[in-house]
Amino acid sequence: MNLCQMDKRKKGSAKELRVMVVGSSGPSQFQLTNAIFGKEAFSKDVTSIFASMKNRGELAGRPVAVVNGPNIYDKDLSYAKKKIELRRSMCLCIPGPHAFLIAFDMENISLNDMRTPRLLKKRFGANCLKHCMVLFAYEGNLDRAALENRVKKTDWYLRELIEKYGGRFHVFKKNWRDQSQNKELLRKIELMVASLGGGHFSSRTFQKAEDSVKKEERKLRKRRAEEIETTWNEMEPQYMAEELCVQKDAYVAHVGAEIQAKAELDNGWLRTSLARGLGTGLVVGAVIGTLFGSIEGPGGMVLYGFIGGAVGASAGGTAQVAIKHMENRVTPPARLNFNSIFINRFFAASWTRQHKETVTSL
Repeated sequence: MNLCQMDKRKKGSAKELRVMVVGSSGPSQFQLTNAIFGKEAFSKDVTSIFASMKNRGELAGRPVAVVNGPNIYDKDLSYAKKKIELRRSMCLCIPGPHAFLIAFDMENISLNDMRTPRLLKKRFGANCLKHCMVLFAYEGNLDRAALENRVKKTDWYLRELIEKYGGRFHVFKKNWRDQSQNKELLRKIELMVASLGGGHFSSRTFQKAEDSVKKEERKLRKRRAEEIETTWNEMEPQYMAEELCVQKDAYVAHVGAEIQAKAELDNGWLRTSLARGLGTGLVVGAVIGTLFGSIEGPGGMVLYGFIGGAVGASAGGTAQVAIKHMENRVTPPARLNFNSIFINRFFAASWTRQHKETVTSL
């Protein structure tokens, strides 16, 4: 066995734990991510994020990759944006997470929080709850045993919530500097994973995400094949046999990680979702432009219709938010009643159709 093979075995000995952190609303999921890493990956003011992201670090000494997506009930994101970010979060976590950590604020449980299991099953698959654990964020230096007793016995709504996730839960401090409970969190996650056979969660949608990412990686590698070969040829006169092997492996690993990161963030599956959002936005934008144009007269309807279409294409699904905002700010004259009725019906039909397609298209 040569030096390169020995190095590979050492690197491969610690298996990375893939975790998807999910939040209902507010800052809880970002506080949990900070607590896992013991650093401020997200500032204390963050209550929502626009784009899904992945951070790597350690949880109680074990390598871990944590994926954060927008909150489930984030009101600032359009349907189209939520859809593409859901897909992106799955691409960032391929071939699937070992655990879903569902983060809530212990002192601020809402009706939406109680409904999250149903939505999670629709988003990720019927069996995902077996891989879920509830994480409760709390403030201050409270007694851990008292907190756990409160969840299990005192507060019926907390007990009812964790029962939806098989009774699995953990409490964590909002103060990320306190790492005293991380070993216990890791132990609970590993126990849950072991009880499920030691593997990760998967579903048809996660498989679709993985296939799309791998296909994109092959394309990117093909494009960079000449660059890689040139770099290897430049290395050969600079290093001796074993050192050359080490340098080549390091370079390949670097390029591979770079390609994987690009493919996870941009691939055919995501581009398809984006294109659909842009198509809807194009139509919606034209409707917005026509409404504003009608205020200026018949000529304005044509001009603003084209402008609105262009704006809608760039904004995608956010056009619905613009319409709602516009309706709150603009009181149209009587001659615009037809336009208003048309827009209301258009969005009602569009929303109903999109809502029905959520489960099948994600």
